[in-house]
Amino acid sequence: MKELAQQLPEFEILKNWSGIGDILATRFIAKIGDARRFKNKHSLIAYAGIDAPPFQSGIYEAKNRHISKKGNKYLRKTGYEIIKCITSYKPEGEGSEVYSYFLKKRSEGFEYKKACIASLNKFLRMYYGKLMILNT
Repeated sequence: MKELAQQLPEFEILKNWSGIGDILATRFIAKIGDARRFKNKHSLIAYAGIDAPPFQSGIYEAKNRHISKKGNKYLRKTGYEIIKCITSYKPEGEGSEVYSYFLKKRSEGFEYKKACIASLNKFLRMYYGKLMILNT
C-alpha cells in the first residue's frame, strides 16, 4: 500500500507536514480515498464525522454541541493520531498552523481531546485546500 500511495500527489502533501510519516500518510489516504470526490471542505469534514449536528432549540447551546460521529470512524481515528503526532512533534515550518491552532484552543480552555478534534477540523480544511490547489 505504501508503494501505491507514494504515486499519488496527496502523499507528498501529507509528507510535507511535520510529524506525519509514510505509514500515517498511507493510512490516511487509504481511509479517505479520493478527496477530490467531495464537493467542498465541509463535505470532507462531514465524512469524517467531526461536524456538529444542526443547532436545535431546547437544551442545546452553541458551546454544548458535540461532534456527530456519523462519518467514517477509522478516518476519525487516523486523523486523531495525525494530530497527536503533529502536537508531539511541535513543528516549526509546515504544519505549524495546526499546532498553533491546537495551542490556541488549549489556552481557550478546551480539553485535550476537544482541542485535538478542533485541530483535526483545521487540518482537514487545509488538506482539502492544498489538494484542490494542486489539481488546478
